[in-house]
Amino acid sequence: MTAMIKPENNWKILEETCLIAEPIEQSHVPTDKEAIASNRDFRIADYCQNSKFGKLLPDAFYIHVLALQILDPWLQEYESRARMIVPEVEGATLVKFSTNKAKISYLFYPDFDTDPHPELRASIQVDLETHEVGYRDYSDSANPPILHRKETFVTPDYPFYQQFAALTRAQEALGLLNNTRGIGTREGWEKRLQAYGVEIQGHNLIQRQITNTVNLTPKIERHKAAIIRPDLSRPVRLALESSLFSPETNFFDYGCGHGGDVSRIAEQGYISSGWDPFYSPNTPRTPAEIVNIGFVINVIEDQSERREALIQAWELTQKVLLVAAQVLIADIKRGVIAYGDGVITRRNTFQKYYEQEELKIYIDQVLGVDAIPVALGVYFVFRDEAEAQLFRSSRFRSRASTPRIRACVRRFEEHQQLLAPLMAFMTERGRLPSKGELSQEVEICTEFGSLRRAFSVIIQATDSEEWEAIADKRRQDLMVYLALCNFSRRPRLGQLAPAVQEDIVSLYSTYKQACLDADQMLRSLGNTELIIKSCQESKIGKKLPNSLWVHISALQSVDPLLRLYEGCASRTIGRLEVANVIKFHIQTPKISYLFYPDFDIDPHPILSKVMTIDLRDLHVTYQDYDLEDDPPILHQIDALVTPDYPQYEKFAKLTLQEQDWGLLDDWRSIRRLSGWKQCLKENCAVLNGYKLTWSKDCDAYKLKILKAALNSRKRRKNVSHTEAQSRREEE
Repeated sequence: MTAMIKPENNWKILEETCLIAEPIEQSHVPTDKEAIASNRDFRIADYCQNSKFGKLLPDAFYIHVLALQILDPWLQEYESRARMIVPEVEGATLVKFSTNKAKISYLFYPDFDTDPHPELRASIQVDLETHEVGYRDYSDSANPPILHRKETFVTPDYPFYQQFAALTRAQEALGLLNNTRGIGTREGWEKRLQAYGVEIQGHNLIQRQITNTVNLTPKIERHKAAIIRPDLSRPVRLALESSLFSPETNFFDYGCGHGGDVSRIAEQGYISSGWDPFYSPNTPRTPAEIVNIGFVINVIEDQSERREALIQAWELTQKVLLVAAQVLIADIKRGVIAYGDGVITRRNTFQKYYEQEELKIYIDQVLGVDAIPVALGVYFVFRDEAEAQLFRSSRFRSRASTPRIRACVRRFEEHQQLLAPLMAFMTERGRLPSKGELSQEVEICTEFGSLRRAFSVIIQATDSEEWEAIADKRRQDLMVYLALCNFSRRPRLGQLAPAVQEDIVSLYSTYKQACLDADQMLRSLGNTELIIKSCQESKIGKKLPNSLWVHISALQSVDPLLRLYEGCASRTIGRLEVANVIKFHIQTPKISYLFYPDFDIDPHPILSKVMTIDLRDLHVTYQDYDLEDDPPILHQIDALVTPDYPQYEKFAKLTLQEQDWGLLDDWRSIRRLSGWKQCLKENCAVLNGYKLTWSKDCDAYKLKILKAALNSRKRRKNVSHTEAQSRREEE
């Protein structure tokens, strides 16, 4: 597959909205004598190391000539000096900055775009200290140098970036690039390919074809890729959890395999059927409101057939298409055979492993849509744009509680049950219902004259400021939603669902003003200091020197700017489905999703999985700690949740006790399980559920010292608390 980045894709938007980390502050650009003649003042290595793009080696930094403009101004000025010495560099492909010498080289790869591993034809080296120029011609070389990992030299908006990156991923999966010795020349690379029994055609890695009388093309047994699940598949379960199914919804599973989803959806009372070329070939392929093509396109080895399957599923879709595929989140196990743009597994099935962003680009280009990421490897594609926008907006609506009744108002008490739906609607939308939005409208208006008069009675019994806070929260929700719409194509007001249109009209003066506010909010993400301040001043979450940690349940309660920060990751890539903790990186624009399986039952839960998204290039990294002997663990879990979390009080009491005992003083030493166990042992502490007790085996004298230290810390804390209270009273 050749995945082309659309002009409006994420890199451009991230760049325009200042999500790219700001360059080193531009200072005085030294003259040749000031900075080049002396290694003491030589800062090229620092500037190269700080570049977000380009290929950095121990003694050199390489970058494509079209990417020079994104370099730090200091480096651009430095490179321009070389052009003044030797202006005949027209046609150069790469620029090489030597990081330990005052030299710049211009490398010519005329077939850079078309050859997966282009040959070096010539190079020009410029010595900026002596102004000497060297030229080398490789055009007649029998074994010229070649390039690998071409995507590392360019930026993600380069036309062939995805094509280059896909080839590199396929080569990494097979282990072709594990040992770089000997593969830097054409002959060495061809020997490596031959040893692995593969060849490269275009930018695709395929199994080498052996020409003899026997046809060695593998017979792929697709039906073996179908698995028997004990429950609903992820995409179908997520559709149910997202309330996409209504009582009248009909469901069709395109490539249903053994039919598990079909039968389980039918058991829940929906009209359900499915087709599969092996297990259910005679079932008619009929249109349905919800169509699922889950984990199908990744097992079809023929690229044109894969594309056709996706198109046919979309043609059957009346409301929403569920698309799911295998996503490459870890190294593929050895023992597989490269074939086409994927691999053949030990079971003789084909697997195409996508990057998450690659999968979205593929769906968008084939169907001409803007697919919505719901989880890793799962996308929803809506037929109706208004329905898509309604779904998007609902995902960024924060939680709010209906204001409590604070006053005895006779008329409210008499009609409290009748007014309850109106209160629920106001809590959900932050505004009064428009005509036809509330099913009880007629009854309420008959009793009170209008919905506005009914709400005035509600205000008398509650707190008007709480209702204003809910409206303000809904305005912030809309800002986050509209800001994130910039990552694709912001819809016109008329393209939005009627409910969202009413939200905007009621909560903002105009749609234009709402969009202006959203744009300003998005631009503010480029202010690193503002992000740091928002994290450090957050009233929710656990603050560490370089990050803020928040439980997934508390995300909607954090500062709207941080919600937007996280939304930049989840809106395009999606969250790790099982994640229950979100980490906001401060120093670099990254978001991590962490999974602690025992968060609610273990006072210090063990980390299982981490997925990190780099917002500069949307690159995803994945770590699995399940098999680690000494995994990371979590402390002070009460700090990650809000006070209304079910077990908050229990969490908070344990944290307070651990602080009094001094167990959390050196957080770096207790980040992993072994360090925490050692800390408990050294302090004669034993955890019984969520309570600390003294170890019965502790030396009596040591126990006495530890208890004295505990009492001393408590006294100091009490004194500090008293002094703080006195200062507040004086103020």
